Amino acid sequence: MMDAASLALLAAAAFGAGVLNAIAGGGSFLTFPALVFTGVPPIVANATSALAVSPGYLGSVWGFRPELRALDPRLLRREALVAATGGVCGALLLLVTPAKVFAGLVPWLLLLATALFAIGPSVAKLSQGQPSALARWRTPGLLLVSVYGGYFNGGLGILLMALYTLTGEARIHTANALKNFNSFVLSILSVAAFALAGAIVWPQAVLMMACATAGGFAGARLARRLPAAWVRGLVIATGVVMSAVFFQRG
Repeated sequence: MMDAASLALLAAAAFGAGVLNAIAGGGSFLTFPALVFTGVPPIVANATSALAVSPGYLGSVWGFRPELRALDPRLLRREALVAATGGVCGALLLLVTPAKVFAGLVPWLLLLATALFAIGPSVAKLSQGQPSALARWRTPGLLLVSVYGGYFNGGLGILLMALYTLTGEARIHTANALKNFNSFVLSILSVAAFALAGAIVWPQAVLMMACATAGGFAGARLARRLPAAWVRGLVIATGVVMSAVFFQRG
């Protein structure tokens, strides 16, 4: 049974994650550390965090319905299959990773995700609107990114956006729609694998899903008022601090 302070921390982290994901992304920088700090083992915390933020992907897919309907259904089916395969492979890889090894990887994964979040907009600006010689790498790139997303969810959206812009998708809203669509597919499959393996702590997960959903609604309203650059700066600072904390713990 968790104490009131732990419950409050998890609820606040999940609500904040919902707000961040609605505005700029990076919610996992709050949910994952909060679970670890309340005593959840890192691998279980990673799996539970993935479930906690997953409702937001469905809402985003719903919001990008027009862009997805404009795409060839065969493309969506192919990419969904690739994303699902990668997500399950990443989840299974996490489940067979020794706990001590994953705990040692955590600060490096957080730091990598923070760096990807920081450089994501610059990558998109450099490649947007330019014919890409990397188009043939879109499918294998999606598979690799999906494996990463199934293994560690942090920075997934930034990686997918970078992949689509680098491989020639010049329409930013279409790239965003595909990012959310494939994030939803791979997250649902990886979470299912975690659930079947018993790697999710359900009381915390249910609480955090509810709070993250509420945060997503609040963030959607706040997004119209708050400069995205401010939020991005906060996410990057949070990622750096969390990385430093986990390096110190290690």
